[in-house]
Amino acid sequence: MANRRDSRIEPSFEGPPQARSSAGLSVNEEDRVVPSNRKASAKRKPAKGKSSRVKRGRSRRGLFGVLGRLFYWCFVLAIWGGIAVAGIVIYYGAKMPAATTWSIPDRAPNIKIVSADGQLLANRGMSGGEAVGLHEMSPYIPEAVIAIEDRRFYSHFGIDPIGLSRAMVTNVLGGHFSQGGSTLTQQLAKNLFLTPDRTLERKVQEVLLALWLEHKHTKDQILEMYLNRVYFGSGAYGVEAASRRYFGKSARDVTLSEAALLAGLLKAPSRLSPARDPKAAEERSQLVLAAMRDEGKISAKELTSAMSAPATRAPSYWTGSENYVADTIMEELPDLIGDVRGDIVIDSTVDLNLQKLAEQSIRRLIDDSGKKLNVSQGALVSIDDSGAVRAMVGGYDYSTSQFDRASEARRQPGSAFKPFVYMAALEAGRTPDSIRNDAPIKIGNWTPDNYGGKYFGKVTLATALAKSLNSVAAQLTMEVGPNAVVEAAHRMGIQSDLTANTSIALGTSEVTPLELTSAYVPFANCGYKPDIH
Repeated sequence: MANRRDSRIEPSFEGPPQARSSAGLSVNEEDRVVPSNRKASAKRKPAKGKSSRVKRGRSRRGLFGVLGRLFYWCFVLAIWGGIAVAGIVIYYGAKMPAATTWSIPDRAPNIKIVSADGQLLANRGMSGGEAVGLHEMSPYIPEAVIAIEDRRFYSHFGIDPIGLSRAMVTNVLGGHFSQGGSTLTQQLAKNLFLTPDRTLERKVQEVLLALWLEHKHTKDQILEMYLNRVYFGSGAYGVEAASRRYFGKSARDVTLSEAALLAGLLKAPSRLSPARDPKAAEERSQLVLAAMRDEGKISAKELTSAMSAPATRAPSYWTGSENYVADTIMEELPDLIGDVRGDIVIDSTVDLNLQKLAEQSIRRLIDDSGKKLNVSQGALVSIDDSGAVRAMVGGYDYSTSQFDRASEARRQPGSAFKPFVYMAALEAGRTPDSIRNDAPIKIGNWTPDNYGGKYFGKVTLATALAKSLNSVAAQLTMEVGPNAVVEAAHRMGIQSDLTANTSIALGTSEVTPLELTSAYVPFANCGYKPDIH
């Protein structure tokens, strides 16, 4: 046995298997493993508790192994995902102009038109309202917008990873795109530079521009720009335009419930507009109020008070007759100052109190006598002796008809045209005391009868004008000639084309109320004709 252990036996692959087995691979009895020892060992039972610890150890090792593999693959996927995102950003970012060339585009200019005493008549321009400083507007407005649109606005860097992740999860679980996860900075970037298309390229550009905005401007500056440019529906861009449009007041005076309604519009300005769906607008505003309470911006008492007294929408923004004045001013503006490149304020000559009285007069007359006279519209113009337009109403209700009958509608003035006939007669040598026979006359096929068929015989020209006698006006026109009457009317301020015939004495040629009133000013101004303005 010793010799076998001390000497090395080389394996041989020659000969039959039996020979190889018996020659060098036989098992000696001393080399056998006693199986009884394993059986004895197997029969021994482990101590109670030791087995459970072994099982728990194995369970932990299995759990840690699964978690480790999961963490490993998540880490790998995160790296590759990061590389993919970086590649996309670089690819689409390379298509954008160099960041050194980026600049904030000018806000659409607002044209603020005020009355003679400085009261607002109307805002015109693409924005519909002037820009208001962040600290000038009601503090409820920025607080409401941040609470419902971007509650981490003052803590993120232009992109909100938490909000973005939540939006992605919501969209995946919902099976469709319902949330965008855009911050206020991203929304501003989109409004300033991008189209509303929902593409990957546009989203990447939005992120890059948001980061640039955060780098170049403070949070307050970004918020102010956003609030003065964002769309609130009904043609209103910016909080001032929206406040005027919906509440008839400045953004400086907006209440808590009104601010909540404005903030609620940002999600869907057209669909949630109080002009279109008051109930939906109110429901959304209550969500805004609840969000403000959650963020600690308002107290429970303020929440209860605001919910019990919802915002009251003002009458239609376009109802006031002062809008007729604003439209006329806007038509004249290009000839006066050229292109408007920034916010401007236009001081008008209109007296807002007189304007309101003129509007009430038109409405009262039509309400009382419109059906009897078969009239549904009217116009009124008031001009003082300096030529300043003090009031101008172009119709019954601007919101239902923007056609300005005061400056655009041409109608036959009738007997209101007779002063120009008498002016031509006086210039031709007649005097107020000249006598004419008020009696029926016939001029060709035309018979200018007096109103009511009553005639007064011999009367002075002063009396004939005072009584508006048709026959005398026709006689004077025949004496001086229709051309002389037309020329006199044009010199006084009538701009419309006039037909030079005998019937012009009774105002058969059409003119506008504005030019007719303008032509009357010299009569009240000792013959002096001022520029109408």
